[in-house]
Amino acid sequence: MSASALATARGALRRKRDKPAGVVFIIADDMRWDALGAAGNRIIHTPRLDALAADGALFLNHFVTTSICPASRASILCGQYARRHGVWGFRAPLGDAALRNSFPAAMRRAGWRTGFIGKWGLAGPAPEEAFDVWRGFLGQGQYFDADDETGTHLTARLAGQAEAFLESGPSEQPFCLIVSAKAPHVQDGDPEPFQPDPRYAELYRDVVIPRPPTATRADFERLPRFLRESEGRRRWERRFASDAQYQRSVKQYYRLVSGLDDLVGRVIGRLKRLNRYDDSWIVFTSDNGFFLGEHGLAGKWWGFEEAIRTPLIIKPPGGSGRRVHAMTLNIDLCPTALAAAGLETPTAIQGRDLAPLLRGKSWRPRKAWLYEHLFKHPRIARSEGVRTQRYKYLEFLDRADGGELLFDLRHDPHETVNLADLVEHRHTRQRLRNLLQRLKREAV
Repeated sequence: MSASALATARGALRRKRDKPAGVVFIIADDMRWDALGAAGNRIIHTPRLDALAADGALFLNHFVTTSICPASRASILCGQYARRHGVWGFRAPLGDAALRNSFPAAMRRAGWRTGFIGKWGLAGPAPEEAFDVWRGFLGQGQYFDADDETGTHLTARLAGQAEAFLESGPSEQPFCLIVSAKAPHVQDGDPEPFQPDPRYAELYRDVVIPRPPTATRADFERLPRFLRESEGRRRWERRFASDAQYQRSVKQYYRLVSGLDDLVGRVIGRLKRLNRYDDSWIVFTSDNGFFLGEHGLAGKWWGFEEAIRTPLIIKPPGGSGRRVHAMTLNIDLCPTALAAAGLETPTAIQGRDLAPLLRGKSWRPRKAWLYEHLFKHPRIARSEGVRTQRYKYLEFLDRADGGELLFDLRHDPHETVNLADLVEHRHTRQRLRNLLQRLKREAV
């Protein structure tokens, strides 16, 4: 039997099994939900991601429960709110119990071959022993390695490492691969914050990217004083203040996303050559969103849609071809991966399996969820809040000057009119205050 015929036969055998051939997670960093052609962005170039969304399911209302890299990445791994896993910022490692309950650890115990490539994003020593293959790095990493004479961009290096993982290992052993990108995160402390692969230098060169509708002085002045004087405003001044700054920053951000799109294409291409695409799960998401000048801000952290709403594409074995409007959360990805592997979900996990949504089956809609951001920083106000289908309520802690925000998302999707202090909305505000307290108790 020829090599190609043997590969086809092996693929057919795998498809007869209950377990998929593999599960691949690709996690972007600071990629907002609408930085994607399939989500309606008519400027950005993401053809591979768009094709993956057409083949799988595109989730249009996917959110993170904490909009900061380490907390969100911990939530993705272990399916828990930060209140439970304990990671709020950059100094707390993921605890042993949470790591043991993470989906890659559970899958490894069940006989899956596991690999981690890219940004770990959490404090503490590198968890090399927790994976069969570890090609991760601590800290933020560098887009261009000074010791790499080839000048290969980090995203392209990660793509090559992912291809190597997929090519290695026993062909009949199921695998779980996590590719954790740095893109499109800024290069902190560098005068050139967004550093894409030079191959994409011509992309968007002749395009004028319109500013967001809320990137006005009036919208900025409506913010509470502590947000106007925040870290988000400082970073806005360095990245988006002038028209020239805005065009360069957003185009470079888009180029970084296009580099991610190429990584996704390489992973999919390798899976197809190995005859493993059809019977594998592929999940693409981001650890949080990102302000591109909305409300006169940069960064993330606060509960505005730009910061908390992220892309999610899930391609199950056999495909899906759906657009999902239900509210889903980053804590749902862990139980979804466990269910895909045929494993039980530990009671400590707080998320929900999303598989029914991929098949159009019954799934109890999520009516409300808790947003929490308790990372301590002198210019990043701590906050908690509630997001429902219609309303968003945010309470800023330790602040006396305008410490509450209330938006009616049905009539004000850009979150421009704060209803918190209006007497006609006092009952809605109190109801959401009460709901917040209940959700906080349940999340511990």
